[in-house]
Amino acid sequence: MHQPTGQRVIVIGASNAGKSTLAECLATRLNVPFVDLDALHWESGWVEAELPVFHERIRAAVEPDAWVMAGNYFQKQQDISWPRADTIVFLDLSLPIILKRCIRRSWRRWRSHEPLYGGENRENFFEHLMFWDTDKSLIAHIIKTHPSRRRNFDRMSRDPRWAHLTFVRLCSVDEVEAWLARVGRDSPAVNDLGVQPSVPPGTA
Repeated sequence: MHQPTGQRVIVIGASNAGKSTLAECLATRLNVPFVDLDALHWESGWVEAELPVFHERIRAAVEPDAWVMAGNYFQKQQDISWPRADTIVFLDLSLPIILKRCIRRSWRRWRSHEPLYGGENRENFFEHLMFWDTDKSLIAHIIKTHPSRRRNFDRMSRDPRWAHLTFVRLCSVDEVEAWLARVGRDSPAVNDLGVQPSVPPGTA
């Protein structure tokens, strides 16, 4: 049975699973603020924000009645954002899809010198080929953590602390697209916020 989307949604999953893309698209469709945890966490020069600063930024971001957030950072901030959320969307895509996206996106960012969080941050594609160092190689980090993400999601979805949350697990690109297409037709967030339902592509 399809579960409707709430008004405060957090999209989680591996790096390059499409968290920010889905969350930003969902926020646009629901006409609510989009929150990127990476943008709140990173300062210029790939310096991590001080924890009190990071926490204060998150508290301000989740204060409104409606928003869509992308990101994990469970150990650092789960106790701040999750109590305010009503829906958790887990992008549980296959490892080959995620790795393909990682390589393609990292190469594009490196070639284009795309500025990232903090404005002066740049991605170094060749660091991701340092497979022996999971702190530098995003590819190695994804491979190492992929199985545990599924176990952690199962554990968190059964945790009594999060009994108020609706958990949605999307395991393929088709499932992601189908779920997103339903948003705007039967989501309470759309009706409560007075946003007109979106018409899925091809149905107009």
